[in-house]
Amino acid sequence: MNVIAKSSNLAPYLKASVPTIANGLRPVAATGKVQKKKIAHPTPVERILNDSLNKAILSGPIRIRSGPAASTQVSKVRFAHTDIRVPDFSAYRRESLKDPTARNRDSADDRKTFSYVVAAVTGVGTAYGAKTIVYDLVSSLSASADVLALAKIEVKLDSVPEGKSAVFKWRGKPLFVRHRSASEVEKERKVDVSSLRHAQHDSERVQRPEWLIVIGVCTHLGCVPIANAGDYGGYYCPCHGSHYDASGRIRRGPAPLNLEVPNYEFVDNTVVIG
Repeated sequence: MNVIAKSSNLAPYLKASVPTIANGLRPVAATGKVQKKKIAHPTPVERILNDSLNKAILSGPIRIRSGPAASTQVSKVRFAHTDIRVPDFSAYRRESLKDPTARNRDSADDRKTFSYVVAAVTGVGTAYGAKTIVYDLVSSLSASADVLALAKIEVKLDSVPEGKSAVFKWRGKPLFVRHRSASEVEKERKVDVSSLRHAQHDSERVQRPEWLIVIGVCTHLGCVPIANAGDYGGYYCPCHGSHYDASGRIRRGPAPLNLEVPNYEFVDNTVVIG
């Protein structure tokens, strides 16, 4: 059975239906004929109201209420997505590129100049940064101040008697300071240089004839020779039998080179090594 309910001007749109469910029971007695009710068609006034409602839905904003306090504003403008703003980057563009009708070749020179300047500045900055990084890296690998303080030593020449050889520690290596006698100096000057494995004149290895300063490390395998020993009265390496003369030159054995002469200078009665 259908029942039509009218409510204000929305009567044609509001319908309440009550379904009838059969329970399978037969009536005890026959009832009278059920009369069918005619459905009333909307009147002209109701049609006008309906047209007004349709126009309000299609042409203007409506308010849909859901619950006692909630409300939602719906607009046909929002459905069309016409309220989205198009991004404008004019503030970030150069003046020569703001005109959309301008030709590309007209602004080519300005754009190239700007690109060249940016590239040059970036290159210079990168080169300066790389130089700074490399300089700091190399500086960190150099010797510290305490190591540089030990880079030089001073030896008092009065502490080494004639004919003797003193041993000092310099940069972690033994240092031989030999006070040669006049006979030793004369003997080393008469040596035939062509017969030497590592040919050097005695005058090339000393600044003052009576003072010989060499690093006490054998040039064969890095052993420490013994002073005032060997077949030539200079230095002798007992590890593999290398013999050096009083000028520190190799004379016999496996060592390929003469004993190394460090940098030094005489200051009055003191020698500064390093």
